Amino acid sequence: MSTTCKKRLIRDFKRLSSDPPGGISGSPLPDNIMLWNAVIFGPGDTPFEDGTFKLLLTFDESYPNKPPTVKFLSRMFHPNVYANGELCLDILQNRWSPTYDVAAILTSIQSLLHDPNPNSPANAEAAQLYRENMKEYVRRVKATVEESWLDPEEVTAAGSSSSTSDSMDTSEDGNGVQQAA
Repeated sequence: MSTTCKKRLIRDFKRLSSDPPGGISGSPLPDNIMLWNAVIFGPGDTPFEDGTFKLLLTFDESYPNKPPTVKFLSRMFHPNVYANGELCLDILQNRWSPTYDVAAILTSIQSLLHDPNPNSPANAEAAQLYRENMKEYVRRVKATVEESWLDPEEVTAAGSSSSTSDSMDTSEDGNGVQQAA
């Protein structure tokens, strides 16, 4: 592992540990500084409020010159999040800068929950509902909030969590990912 990358990740972890922005946390895995677990709490006054969303950040040797790969482990219904959990976020693609650190990445993702961009959708259905049927969009988001309280492995193993099966019909998309019917 490059010394620059390792030093930067250690610095990012120290900053995130000593002065964490509200509603986010993250840390490297004990045996691999290149893989981080993170949690974002849904911002207040949004449909995501009270959600506890788990993410995985994967760094490579080129960090901080290139962004990490960031993926939601928790199921997410959001205009800018793909079904596989990957995000459509400008700072993780064409607007990356080495000045961004892990805290800035997680804060930007939390901000995206508060202020989606339906004009650049990763999830066309969520974007359409956000624009045309806010009531249904909010209902679907609240179902993912309730599901976020469970361990992602529990949700996968159960096939469907009881908290969401009462409020919506689900089926799997062939990849083990639940899709609302």
